[in-house]
Amino acid sequence: MGLLWQQVGIMVTSAIWIAGQLETMAKMEVKSSLLDNMIGVGDMVLLEPLSEETFIDNLKKRFDHSEIYTYIGSVVISVNPYRSLPIYSPEKVEDYRNRNFYELSPHIFALSDEAYRSLRDQDKDQCILITGESGAGKTEASKLVMSYVAAVCGKGAEVNQVKEQLLQSNPVLEAFGNAKTVRNDNSSRFGKYMDIEFDFKGDPLGGVISNYLLEKSRVVKQPRGERNFHVFYQLLSGASEELLHKLKLERDFSRYNYLSLDSAKVNGVDDAANFRTVRNAMQIVGFLDHEAESVLEVVAAVLKLGNIEFKPESRVNGLDESKIKDKNELKEICELTSIDQVVLERAFSFRTVEAKQEKVSTTLNVAQAYYARDALAKNLYSRLFSWLVNRINESIKAQTKVRKKVMGVLDIYGFEIFEDNSFEQFIINYCNEKLQQIFIELTLKEEQEEYIREDIEWTHIDYFNNAIICDLIENNTNGILAMLDEECLRPGTVTDETFLEKLNQVCATHQHFESRMSKCSRFLNDTTLPHSCFRIQHYAGKVLYQVEGFVDKNNDLLYRDLSQAMWKAGHTLIKSLFPEGNPAKVNLKRPPTAGSQFKASVATLMKNLQTKNPNYIRCIKPNDKKAAHIFNESLVCHQIRYLGLLENVRVRRAGYAFRQAYEPCLERYKMLCKQTWPHWKGPARSGVEVLFNELEIPVEEYSFGRSKIFIRNPRTLFQLEDLRKQRLEDLATLIQKIYRGWKCRTRFLLMKRSQVVIAAWYRRYAQQKRYQQIKSSALVIQSYIRGWKARKILRELKHQKRCKEAATTIAAYWHGTQARRELKRLKEEARRKHAVAVIWAYWLGLKVRREYRKFFRANAGKKIYEFTLQRIVQKYLLEMKNKMPSLSPIDKNWPSRPYLFLDSTHKELKRIFHLWRCKKYRDQFTDQQKLIYEEKLEASELFKDKKALYPSSVGQPFQGAYLEINKNPKYKKLKDAIEEKIIIAEVVNKINRANGKSTSRIFLLTNNNLLLADQKSGQIKSEVPLVDVTKVSMSSQNDGFFAVHLKEGSEAASKGDFLFSSDHLIEMATKLYRTTLSQTKQKLNIEISDEFLVQFRQDKVCVKFIQGNQKNGSVPTCKRKNNRLLEVAVP
Repeated sequence: MGLLWQQVGIMVTSAIWIAGQLETMAKMEVKSSLLDNMIGVGDMVLLEPLSEETFIDNLKKRFDHSEIYTYIGSVVISVNPYRSLPIYSPEKVEDYRNRNFYELSPHIFALSDEAYRSLRDQDKDQCILITGESGAGKTEASKLVMSYVAAVCGKGAEVNQVKEQLLQSNPVLEAFGNAKTVRNDNSSRFGKYMDIEFDFKGDPLGGVISNYLLEKSRVVKQPRGERNFHVFYQLLSGASEELLHKLKLERDFSRYNYLSLDSAKVNGVDDAANFRTVRNAMQIVGFLDHEAESVLEVVAAVLKLGNIEFKPESRVNGLDESKIKDKNELKEICELTSIDQVVLERAFSFRTVEAKQEKVSTTLNVAQAYYARDALAKNLYSRLFSWLVNRINESIKAQTKVRKKVMGVLDIYGFEIFEDNSFEQFIINYCNEKLQQIFIELTLKEEQEEYIREDIEWTHIDYFNNAIICDLIENNTNGILAMLDEECLRPGTVTDETFLEKLNQVCATHQHFESRMSKCSRFLNDTTLPHSCFRIQHYAGKVLYQVEGFVDKNNDLLYRDLSQAMWKAGHTLIKSLFPEGNPAKVNLKRPPTAGSQFKASVATLMKNLQTKNPNYIRCIKPNDKKAAHIFNESLVCHQIRYLGLLENVRVRRAGYAFRQAYEPCLERYKMLCKQTWPHWKGPARSGVEVLFNELEIPVEEYSFGRSKIFIRNPRTLFQLEDLRKQRLEDLATLIQKIYRGWKCRTRFLLMKRSQVVIAAWYRRYAQQKRYQQIKSSALVIQSYIRGWKARKILRELKHQKRCKEAATTIAAYWHGTQARRELKRLKEEARRKHAVAVIWAYWLGLKVRREYRKFFRANAGKKIYEFTLQRIVQKYLLEMKNKMPSLSPIDKNWPSRPYLFLDSTHKELKRIFHLWRCKKYRDQFTDQQKLIYEEKLEASELFKDKKALYPSSVGQPFQGAYLEINKNPKYKKLKDAIEEKIIIAEVVNKINRANGKSTSRIFLLTNNNLLLADQKSGQIKSEVPLVDVTKVSMSSQNDGFFAVHLKEGSEAASKGDFLFSSDHLIEMATKLYRTTLSQTKQKLNIEISDEFLVQFRQDKVCVKFIQGNQKNGSVPTCKRKNNRLLEVAVP
């Protein structure tokens, strides 16, 4: 039996140990790695079979389960979910902090952590390249990378200040460089590369920002459904009236030709709040107040430039010239920028051409004048943006000169293929060709370096090298950009057609260039290729470019007269933006073209990227509707092709598809081999070799490196996972078996011990019960004997007591008889003495009455009357004291009048008492209660016996602040926007002028204004000064409708009067009346009538109140009958 229990103990101990091992493994694989509980495949390298269809299906499957990140080796694919996901919390940051890249499920934080740790620990400069088309989420991805790095790096006041400045640079650059497009409400219209600099500890020191190709043509013209840059709308929406007046601007968007009106408002975007955010961010970054004001003045000047219009005018010599139609806008621009109006007006009308020592001045026709105006606006805004970037760099640059580690973040346009592709798409796609080239080179280089480092034989990988496409574009002799620059600099007539002819001559034989007019006969009959276009076969696909505008956009010409006019400005910032306008530094050399500048910038960027360790984020847009849960497979397929993702997977899989360090590999699969389970005591590599030999995996399927195991085929890895899953199930079954046996044995032993304990307790209980019975019997016998003895003694004592009581009773009776006899004698003697005294008193009274009778009879009636009257008044006052009513002023009880002659006194006392208790009641009031009763009194004078709703409002206290704006965080923005004291805050129903339907609005009354705000967002919709309120109209019935009439001609009355419905009509009208009287010293007219007129825009509409049966109960309804009648049915 002892041996059996020993074996049982060993088995239980083994089961507990195995469970502990599995628990340890589960903790090591917490949050699930790439291979645990996979939705689809977390790493596309492991996708089997690999094709375009399976690639898209895997992305869709993960997207449908909110898994938006997928790996291709070390490359992160990010699919924009178009909704908020709970995967960016501080807890998630801690989960991915200091973790192996493949240890947890795919996430952008994993790539950020890998890059940061490589920079901090291995002293390798890093760069993160974020690419994808507009709306794919590149800007958000760059923000997430920066926020993660800011969260995991060091702390401290100085470090936190640097991190805050780096993060706050984003709102400023987004305001000036982002815009709403048909694909994205916050599309970056410029390329941004930020170098974040760190010290040896990994703490941020500062940063440097580089910008590429701002889309400045958007300043003067936007495609349908798109907006200009955010800052224009933010300035007009969020600036104060004082600032707008200073900048000579108006809040109405329609006043400015450069702003598109069809998309001026964006759902879910609060331009006013964003403007305050930008101003705060500029302050944090380090902009001085006068610098911020100068920037806004330049923005206002650009807006007003679009309002300058020209008219044709013929000269005597027959030449056409242009004149400015309205010079008011020009005057305001000159006042903003401190430019001489005559100088700027001449710059818009004339052009001066200098050649060596000669100057030729020519007039500009209307078309040329408009071109000059737009060119100035584009250059002014573009140079302002470059100045902002430089100014931010001054603030965020590292202050120390120690050696720095650098992490670069590149957020740039993705490959663009539109219906109409022009010069902008050409150079954007050129940049993406260069990025693709460096991506393939660095990816192959990384693979080769790892193979060499691990001592694995390197096999050559065939891939498409797009260097031939880059050479077609950037070749210095016969490249497209070189020929475009040559055509722009060529004397004579230069047009887009001559440029296309030159391309057809030079590039006709190039295998990636196609043109209908080229010498290559295979495109002569291609109807998909128009005559005015050429086509390039990029790595992402064929793109058709319209040659129209290439020459002008490449020239990017700004007339020298306008540059010199800007340099003469008294505005310091504008003058610094146009250094070439200085007459003392006239440079007759033609400025570099846009294409050559961008080519140089791209070359610098490529050189910079090649010095750093690259990390890639490929962003994909799932649909064009900007909607969640929609996955458009054709759109995603198009992006997969031009991002070259399948080619990336093939490059990664050309050698070994999967690699893993020996320690985690052995830890994961050690239960598959008896020799390695449960614990391997030798080197990890030896354990993996034993494991793979035991599993009989073919040698050609894997290879051993210095520190990693390399697996060639994904099927081998999946086979290992299937074996591991089966083995884990077997181990779980073994644990259950041993546990169940241990549980049954434990239960049996427990029952046996319980039986022994129960028997012992029962025997003890039986003996105790028998003892208690014997003990109780003895006690009964003892009690009976003691009782008999006690009764015997009691009888003897009672007999003795009765003898003593008998003697006492006899003596008492005798003493009583003697006492009664003596009492009777004393009473008789006292009676005789009292009779004598009474007789003597009556005799003395008779004598006195006889003596004074003659005096008494003279004034007897008057004295009796006065005495009686005095007694009656005294009695009346004493009764009144006891019958006084309560001290409540509304208590009308009063004691009844006892006598008729006291009627006037009774009434006067009632009046004096009422006045006294009213004074006592008033003395208890606080100032706030006095104000409430004054408002109630005012309401009584205004509405009593006039408005049927008034009686029900008497018992309701006037609260005013029904919404508690100061406490509700939902209305924080609304609270910050209102600086005055809020008298009343209530939700009312604003009646629609067109159909009579109601819309919920927040009704706010302050000391000087009446405001209406949106109930959901808290955004202020209307603001009416109280001086513009002329009258309030309402019906006499039991409804809450009232109209607020505005002064004709005022700014607030542009849309007409307001018609509201409220549950607190009496309170709102009373407070509006008192506030208007307090501020304007004039009484507000309160009109109570069942018919009154309301001004709606240009029409006057009659509002008529009728009695009617309501379908929805007792709620009044409003309905528009015709253009002149609005009918309100009141129950």
